[in-house]
Amino acid sequence: MAEADPMLPAMQAEEAAPPAKPRRRWGRLALMLSLPLALVVGALLYWQSLQGKVSTDNAYLKQEKVAISAEVGGRIIDVRVREDQLVRAGDLLFRIDPEPYRLQIAQADAAIAGAQANVTALGNASELTGAEISAAREDIAFAEANFRRKDELFQRGFLTRTEHDAARHAVAQAREGLRLAEARQAEARAKLATGAQVPGQNPHIAAARAGRAGAELSLSRTEVRAPVGGRVAQADRLHVGQQLVAGLPVVTIVADGTAYVEANFKETDLAEMQVGQKAEIEFDAYPDLVLKGHVASIGAGTGSEFSVLPAQNATGNWVKVTQRVPVRIAIDEKSPRQLIAGLSAEVTVFTDD
Repeated sequence: MAEADPMLPAMQAEEAAPPAKPRRRWGRLALMLSLPLALVVGALLYWQSLQGKVSTDNAYLKQEKVAISAEVGGRIIDVRVREDQLVRAGDLLFRIDPEPYRLQIAQADAAIAGAQANVTALGNASELTGAEISAAREDIAFAEANFRRKDELFQRGFLTRTEHDAARHAVAQAREGLRLAEARQAEARAKLATGAQVPGQNPHIAAARAGRAGAELSLSRTEVRAPVGGRVAQADRLHVGQQLVAGLPVVTIVADGTAYVEANFKETDLAEMQVGQKAEIEFDAYPDLVLKGHVASIGAGTGSEFSVLPAQNATGNWVKVTQRVPVRIAIDEKSPRQLIAGLSAEVTVFTDD
């Protein structure tokens, strides 16, 4: 008996099994359709999230900075502040050598004394006493009486014409002397008169006192104090012995409580933006910090309009560029972190409120 083929039962079982149904491809089709659908839904949600607000990351924190300069020139003899020091309004920053201005006060005092002495001398002048006028009138009376006598003698023929004319000339001279005496008296009174600008005070004395007041003001300005409270910056330019020029800034104070954000929005974002709309501010330096604010003002011109070299678009190769408009964002709450001028920020303005 022949041996049985071992593969025969397996082949018979395979022929006896029913044919398998083809696998449905619904899973692959669902996967192919779900991916575009998810992209569309995500795009719609993202578009919906952008409605009613505009944002920009072209924004920077600004703070009011006060440049401090000496109002009088001189040598620095004392420095009271250092870099990044907090100061209050009225704190002494540095002091300039006061000795030259004290000497100016002494000179002004001498000028006042000289003016007062001059006024006293003018008040005691002979022109004001009337003595010269009285003497001139006596001379006129004597010359007229002498002329009358000589005129009678001349009419009788006992006097020459020369002597007669001399007597007449003496009368004229005496009258001119009176007019000169009266003029000198008027001049002396004018020197003692007071003007409408400084009633009751001699102008020379007033000028000398004004000079002293100016010297006192210069002396008081040798102490330079902080006009506002804030943080000191650029104090490394202050050194004892340094010669200062009046009006040249030497130190800066970044004022407290003046922080705001200058956000440069695209011109296409301004259609629905208005002053007063709420805003949120995020800082690159503090990722977890979000401050509330509002639109304080919208710039009067684009950044290019106020640049040193404005764009010249009247050319044949002109390319349109979206302009940026500076928008001032006021900060409505106190920051728990230190706000440093110049920090980069991202601003979102809610245009639908």
